[in-house]
Amino acid sequence: MAKVAGRFARVEPRRRARAFVLGLLADLPRKNCWTIAEHAGDASPAGMQHLLSRASWDADRVRDDVRSFVVDHLRDENAVLVVDETGDLKKGATSVGVQRQYTGTAGRIENSQVAVYLVYAAKAGHAAIDRRLYIPRSWTQDPERCRAAGIPDTLKFATKPALATEMIAQALDAGVPARWVTGDEVYGGDPHLSAELERRQIGYVLAVSRKRPIATRAGILRASVLAHGLPKQAWQRLSAGAGAKGHRFYDWAQVDMASPPDRPGHRWLLVRRNRRSGELAFYRCYSPHPVPLSALVKVAGRRWTVEETFQAAKGLAGLDEHQVRRWISWHRWTTLAMLAYAFLAITAAIERARNTVATELSPLTCNEIQRLFAALFARPLRDLAHRLRWSAWRRRHQARARTSHYRRQAAQQP
Repeated sequence: MAKVAGRFARVEPRRRARAFVLGLLADLPRKNCWTIAEHAGDASPAGMQHLLSRASWDADRVRDDVRSFVVDHLRDENAVLVVDETGDLKKGATSVGVQRQYTGTAGRIENSQVAVYLVYAAKAGHAAIDRRLYIPRSWTQDPERCRAAGIPDTLKFATKPALATEMIAQALDAGVPARWVTGDEVYGGDPHLSAELERRQIGYVLAVSRKRPIATRAGILRASVLAHGLPKQAWQRLSAGAGAKGHRFYDWAQVDMASPPDRPGHRWLLVRRNRRSGELAFYRCYSPHPVPLSALVKVAGRRWTVEETFQAAKGLAGLDEHQVRRWISWHRWTTLAMLAYAFLAITAAIERARNTVATELSPLTCNEIQRLFAALFARPLRDLAHRLRWSAWRRRHQARARTSHYRRQAAQQP
């Protein structure tokens, strides 16, 4: 918390932000302003709600501190920047950016918010260093709706790859050491993202569709056609990295792509084949210098770190449990949740670096560190009166909400 303390002009929001992060790291069944305020010993959630909505502090400045915090501890010149989006299921139509849209969280079209994240994946560990909330066209074409949710008037519609390009450029401009970028088909199909990375001489391994036209010396062919025409000796069995059940072995092949004369560098189509099902996956790759197949495979394998980050940040730090509706509140909650998870990821990396001698104990994970931290540091003792006051507060609030709901229903009836 000392890393971000200077971003709060007054001591009150600084202390409340610390209590908020402790609440995010606590072992609470649900994490929202009510439960975090009760955990912190507040008399009501008003203070936590004030921190997220009206207190004077800049979430983007805190985001910059989170980024430097992560890079300072996980620094790796060969690090990979991973971009991906995740969705939070929502009810109603007033939460900022919400609409019916596809989200991988549910695996289907649902009423949800979708945000794009940038994860720093290094050898020592990985954590999110930036975020952008995706605002659909249905919102940007409705200025009154945007204004009601607190969205800045200057915000224009941007695609998810455009948001990813903006985050990557901002990170590189800030001096974040990284050699590669990877992402799924949403980002692999965008020409502006790849062009920006090539301009900056940053390598990439971006997933593409099997129908993607690939320029080769023999002509332009679909990725799937190229893969089926590869000889048996073109495939190599390589690991994409260690998973929960050991190394993830696949068959891999590398096909040279034709490079435009005005765009130097080396380009390949990388093909992954599942050893059991035979299912194929395709990646468009670029590097300013020649690299072996094993290097591209290693980068492709790092893409899974973003899924691990989402799962851990949601399960351990409440990344997806926000019950906020406005633009500024979403960014503040998300930034503090990123800080909470960065603490866990960096602590795990430090512990692994310190304990290099093989023992009968497995290394400390983020889950175990959060469990120990919640038990030893983030569990304040509260007396019976505090619990009873909060019980009365919740019931009073619920009664008012129920009465208001019935009145609104009555007023809407003809």
